[in-house]
Amino acid sequence: MLLALCAALVLFVLLPIGSSQAAKIDDQFQAWLRNDLWPEAQAQGISQATFHAAFASVLPNLKLPDLVLPGTKPKTPKKQHQAEFGSPGSYFAPISGVTAGGRSRAGQHVATLAAVEKRFGVPGGVVLAIWGRESGFGAAKIPYNAFEVLGTKAFLATRKDMFRKEVLAALEMVERGLASPKDMKSSWAGALGQPQFLPTSFLKHAVDFDGDGRADIWGSVPDTLASIANYLAHYGWTKGRDWGFEVAVPARVSCALEGPDQGRRISDWAAMGIARIGGKPFPQHEARAEGYLLMPAGRSGPAFIVTPNFYVLKQYNESDLYALFIGHGADRIAYGDKSFAAQWGKVGGLYRSDVAAMQRGLEKAGYDVGGADGLPGFKTRRSIGAWQAKNGRAPTCFPDKELVGALR
Repeated sequence: MLLALCAALVLFVLLPIGSSQAAKIDDQFQAWLRNDLWPEAQAQGISQATFHAAFASVLPNLKLPDLVLPGTKPKTPKKQHQAEFGSPGSYFAPISGVTAGGRSRAGQHVATLAAVEKRFGVPGGVVLAIWGRESGFGAAKIPYNAFEVLGTKAFLATRKDMFRKEVLAALEMVERGLASPKDMKSSWAGALGQPQFLPTSFLKHAVDFDGDGRADIWGSVPDTLASIANYLAHYGWTKGRDWGFEVAVPARVSCALEGPDQGRRISDWAAMGIARIGGKPFPQHEARAEGYLLMPAGRSGPAFIVTPNFYVLKQYNESDLYALFIGHGADRIAYGDKSFAAQWGKVGGLYRSDVAAMQRGLEKAGYDVGGADGLPGFKTRRSIGAWQAKNGRAPTCFPDKELVGALR
């Protein structure tokens, strides 16, 4: 989850590490624990007993992504390692399992889901889709020692400051008796439990919903569901609004109008010729409200008018495809399986390093691509469309080999 952080990660591909180099890094890590992390932890009220229990036998895990070894520099990787930023079509392959599992659990936990929605305003389908996507409804194996992951990343990652806050929050969890060190199992990015919360998010959003006095996101379904909903509510989920609608976008409407900073009333989008798939009008309460154009694959895939709730979903994971998966999955859980009307084109096969080179070319031409990270987010997509239109090309708003060659 909460891999809002992952959208900006610059992954470092490790070369084989010799035993002497690994031993040297181990020694540096232990010195860092003693002389750097421990004084700050102590100043924040962490006891020596907690600190020692957390880091007993912990060594840096040099196989993790996002590491920069001493004496090296971070690089944009050639290949894309995160599913959220790969081929759009393949990303939706597991959605049937998530939605079938979600419908099954909607029946099992109907009372809990109703209580969660009443308290937090988040529909049960949305909560179930996140639960299914993040941890397979609690069935996924989460194998890492969180202190190994967070400690390694706070010591060696490109985003050390962020992971330092997370490892200190994890220590606070143990110090306050919210979890034991053995409970602190995480993903490769340090996310915990069935909702895949980073430690800071656990401290802010974890909820005791079953009334046993402990917010248990590892073993309690009510606590898990309520914690997910509380997270979304905290980031501004608007009760009563949809997440978005699949639409048809006429060729005369520029794909460069995409983005959360180019919103307009949904009725205004409709007046431009954008229509819901299937011919239904937009609901009246939505038509009066603001919406945003979303084209995750540019002209080579489905298009959407989304609401602010879509961008709340992106607070959980900073990926358009992730938020789209959750919104679409929630609809399928609630209303039955129905695929997108438009097909995903054959896009997303470029090397990440090539996309980054294209982005740098766009930046030199004066376009804001949101950073040359090799990830084709909405700023990159609409910049491509604007550049194409300016240069007499049909706007597609998505990178391809020809564009990479033209803009390198």
